[in-house]
Amino acid sequence: MKYQGVFFDFDYTLGDSTPAIAEGYRLGFAALGLDPPTVDQVRPTIGLTLADGYSLITGDHDPERQETFFRTFQETVGVKAQGAGRTLMIEGTTLFPGAADLLEALKSAGVRTAIVSTKPGDTIRRIFEHQDRLDLLDLVIGGDEVQHSKPNPEGLRMALERLGLEAEDVLFCGDTVIDAATAQAGRCQFCAVLNGTTKAPAFERFPYVHIAQDLAELKSWLEV
Repeated sequence: MKYQGVFFDFDYTLGDSTPAIAEGYRLGFAALGLDPPTVDQVRPTIGLTLADGYSLITGDHDPERQETFFRTFQETVGVKAQGAGRTLMIEGTTLFPGAADLLEALKSAGVRTAIVSTKPGDTIRRIFEHQDRLDLLDLVIGGDEVQHSKPNPEGLRMALERLGLEAEDVLFCGDTVIDAATAQAGRCQFCAVLNGTTKAPAFERFPYVHIAQDLAELKSWLEV
């Protein structure tokens, strides 16, 4: 095993929160008097900040309307949600096939693991607690724990520092070109995982060491 650490994005890399995110978009759009977006419209926004996702679908960059959408999303299914909305995000999120096996194999091999995501850190931790898998992660850095979102490498560098690793010894795995750009900016090697909406050709303009069709194939490539 050539890497001392393997870090991951979360949404559409290790897990799928589409039902909860789509519901948050529906409610956020309703608060602004907009027709609800389709799931197919929402999918490409997953992994972006909520403000960027809203603007991608609507073309609206007004800060006040972005803030209304953000606040409604967080209060209904996000970090400030209670009851059914919170349950939907935590219990309705699934890990992709092969995720647990890969993380278990990395842990057994002594490889440090971390998640660096735009998703709030506490939400990710609660999802893994619900799956009884939190022990498979050494660290979670959420989007609410940094000042600058990906592709700024702040979260990646924070994870490296906290785990005492050098960038050249770490592989960062993600499903979007934003993840690829983050790895490049943070000087880590990058592996694309095609669990999301981004297709393989989109990664050609970035340096990468591998493109995995899924997590099982990534595990095989890593030889763990």
